[in-house]
Amino acid sequence: MARIRGRDTGPERLLRSLLWRAGFRFRLAARIGRVQPDLVLPSHRVAVFVDGCFWHGCPAHYVRPRTSMQFWAKKLRENVERDRRQTSDLEKAGWGVLRYWEHEVFTRAAAIAADVTRQARSPGRRSREPAWRAVRVESVAQDGQLERWNLVTLRDPLRFRTVERKRTTAKW
Repeated sequence: MARIRGRDTGPERLLRSLLWRAGFRFRLAARIGRVQPDLVLPSHRVAVFVDGCFWHGCPAHYVRPRTSMQFWAKKLRENVERDRRQTSDLEKAGWGVLRYWEHEVFTRAAAIAADVTRQARSPGRRSREPAWRAVRVESVAQDGQLERWNLVTLRDPLRFRTVERKRTTAKW
């Protein structure tokens, strides 16, 4: 756990590099009220978050730990709730909010940099719709090979879905 980075991660550095080369100047970990996004473009009022797949419940890459299950389930719910609260607070304050999964940044960094550029330069922009997030993953089968995923969106807590699928431990 001591080696887990909260900032300056690989995906963040990659995205920062592309934005810098595109001519954008930004602040790192600057506070906007009580929220601290990964990147802030103050002159454009855009906040960018790069969410880790494990910590924020990526529906494609989250892997449910097999030990301390109650602790990790609670941690995941709290992280998703914090993401929801932060997104809402920033949007109410008039900021554009862009959230990307770490795997998205690695696989399509240039497209994401173009998306940030487009969002920053368009005055009537709308924040990017956050993806589904896992808030609970539980084993369904005795052998632990089938899991039930409860997914929610950040903007609408009443919008949810449940998916059952085979357990995987592959990161990407």
